[in-house]
Amino acid sequence: MSAGFPFRLPQPAPELPAGRIHLWSLRLDPPEGQVAALERLLARDEIERARRFRFERHQRQYIVGRGMLRTLLGAYLGVPPERIEFTYGPRGKPFLAPALAAGAPQFNLSNSDERALVGLVRGPEIGVDLEFRKPMPDCEEIAERFFSASEREVLRALPAATKEEAFFNCWTRKEAYLKAVGEGLAAPLDSFDVTLAPGEPPRMLTLRGEAAPAQRWSFHHLVPAPEYVGAIALEGEEGRAWEIDAWEIAF
Repeated sequence: MSAGFPFRLPQPAPELPAGRIHLWSLRLDPPEGQVAALERLLARDEIERARRFRFERHQRQYIVGRGMLRTLLGAYLGVPPERIEFTYGPRGKPFLAPALAAGAPQFNLSNSDERALVGLVRGPEIGVDLEFRKPMPDCEEIAERFFSASEREVLRALPAATKEEAFFNCWTRKEAYLKAVGEGLAAPLDSFDVTLAPGEPPRMLTLRGEAAPAQRWSFHHLVPAPEYVGAIALEGEEGRAWEIDAWEIAF
């Protein structure tokens, strides 16, 4: 399933019923004044983390992404953004602190180059991945190192003109799943198989070599902006008819 991103921002935050996914897409290079305003929303540990980035560009991207994540969560929860509190999983995945988590949506943030994507859903864990489609002449070499045997076989058989698209399809689906379970790249990318051929519905085929556990996961393919590709992974019955609402945040 694909989702487009109309340029509209409803106020206040829309209702998020069960069975729907809300996606918010935004640029990470707003005017300087907006960056400063978003930085003022961050907690001390977030500011310290931003300062640890070597390059100013990466500092800015982190500040804008986390500031807008706080802004969105605050809108959904009816809480000032600066009062949002996070806890973190073993691999650094953020969660709402217990005082805010009851009845709150699950969420995930991904960024690539100068764009970020925030996904929210009620109920299951959600993983979102976003990638800028830069040229990848070595995509097959990377796939040989990280993809599963069946994925590598599919990629080899595709026409040259579609290999990069297939590579990004595979990579974003894998990353979205790992982010949903809180593993990041700590788990082996070849421990599960996903579809990747252009036009083929996004699915997990096997998980740790078995088909049954894979059926507990639902995937969605995204094209949030030109030259970007993304994916959503949700724990739950495969094929469930999730509905996606998507918006672009314009500064």
